Amino acid sequence: MFYDYLIVGAGLFGAVFACEMKKKGRRCLVIDKREHLGGNIYTEEIMGIHVHKYGAHIFHTSNKKVWEYINQYAEFNRFVNSPMAIYQGELYPLPFNMNTFYKMWGVKTPAEARKKIAEQIAEFPKGEPRNLEEQALLLVGRDIYEKLIQGYTEKQWGRACTELPPFIIKRIPLRFTYDNNYFNDLYQGIPIGGYTSIVEKLLEGVEVHTGVNYKEWKEKESIQGIRWGKLLYTGMIDEYFDYRLGALEYRSLRFEQETIAECDNWQGNAVFNYTEREVPYTRIIEHKHFEFGTQKGTVITREYPAAWQLGEESYYPVNDEKNQALFQDYQKLAEAEPGVLFGGRLGQYKYYDMDQVIAAALDMAEQEGTGAKEG
Repeated sequence: MFYDYLIVGAGLFGAVFACEMKKKGRRCLVIDKREHLGGNIYTEEIMGIHVHKYGAHIFHTSNKKVWEYINQYAEFNRFVNSPMAIYQGELYPLPFNMNTFYKMWGVKTPAEARKKIAEQIAEFPKGEPRNLEEQALLLVGRDIYEKLIQGYTEKQWGRACTELPPFIIKRIPLRFTYDNNYFNDLYQGIPIGGYTSIVEKLLEGVEVHTGVNYKEWKEKESIQGIRWGKLLYTGMIDEYFDYRLGALEYRSLRFEQETIAECDNWQGNAVFNYTEREVPYTRIIEHKHFEFGTQKGTVITREYPAAWQLGEESYYPVNDEKNQALFQDYQKLAEAEPGVLFGGRLGQYKYYDMDQVIAAALDMAEQEGTGAKEG
């Protein structure tokens, strides 16, 4: 049996690529180590609620091409991401905007807010920031940093802000309007019916096998006779090369899901961020609010940042200088690997939003589509 492409990973990148190559007459085989489609955008239905199993995913983009593309596979609702932050029992609207500044200082005009922030920034000596803390203090001052940035960031990265490089927050958006919309993108929403159905539609007519580990599967006698022209690998690039240059670093996440049958509305908002270092989770998600749900009962998820070790699920690349240098070395190996493509967040060691994943997969498919069909 011959496939033009073996695609490792049934997440968004792999699904878009497979869909586009099928349109071009190429035969694809998709495998995934998980028992379900969708990768990290997988949604599971519980009590009629579409639960984001691997953290909140809000689709947003200013790329009209991507927006029109994804709307072929789903109808999106009018959800606008307006998270709330909790610090020592106080509620603050996010992103940092006039509602936040009014809550924090009682200021009512942009001029008052700018003056307050400038006064706090002036407390610190100018110069090249040596770490994330110094960078943040020079951007927003002490109050916003200590209440809304420091603890949350230290939980996310598992290190003190004084130990993190300043480039992680080169800028901090401050909005001097009363607007709680987290994203500035032109298009935003949640797919009605969840994300899994998008991936299912993308993979219609494509052969897919879940619960299959690529490294183990390719050694089995059962695949003798199966051939492919090219491999698209969306797993970790260092794992593909058996970590021969060393392991890249990632951050992981742990999710604690709770079904509350006796409560129809637990926190009143889709996302609450917990910014104190002493609270072990970074946020609580109440899934029904993504689709304005009126179901009986509710489902919440607490999200805990976690250190990553080999064999665990990797979520965020640690894009510091050391890891970027190591990734560049792996890229050189990848460029020399015949017939192998690397895509997605793990294959390209890059944090991608969903629209960026789609754009990158479409670009790769277009490039591949111009080549001659193998076989």
